[in-house]
Amino acid sequence: MKVTLTRQNDAVHFEARTESGATLDIDGAPSVGGQGLGARPMEVVLCALGGCSGIDVLSILAKQRQPVDGLVITIDGVRDPDATPSLFRTIHVHFSLTGGAEEDKVSRAVALSMEKYCSVARLLERTATISFSHTVTPTASS
Repeated sequence: MKVTLTRQNDAVHFEARTESGATLDIDGAPSVGGQGLGARPMEVVLCALGGCSGIDVLSILAKQRQPVDGLVITIDGVRDPDATPSLFRTIHVHFSLTGGAEEDKVSRAVALSMEKYCSVARLLERTATISFSHTVTPTASS
């Protein structure tokens, strides 16, 4: 796996390009010259956690033929402001599903992802306490 970051201005704005061809703008905080031209690196880490766990949950539920109409993942991360580097100390991930998936199957899929399968969670749990929750809201078609 390979990514390439190319500086885009005379400050700290980068375009990241993945081996698969996707691009992502990354910029620093204003305190280091950032201009709001992209996501901050630690925001990208939380995005990676959400993407990784979301893929897991949807895959597990699909294998169980559980209908999911929508999924929103909200992640709150708290970093240690007095440390350098400022690592995440706590992270909470909330999965909001809509559709006809059974509550117990969603609960199990979320737990399997967060406790076993998600590679990003495995990395972050070395320095952060990760908690998770979920809600399932039936849709009219469910």
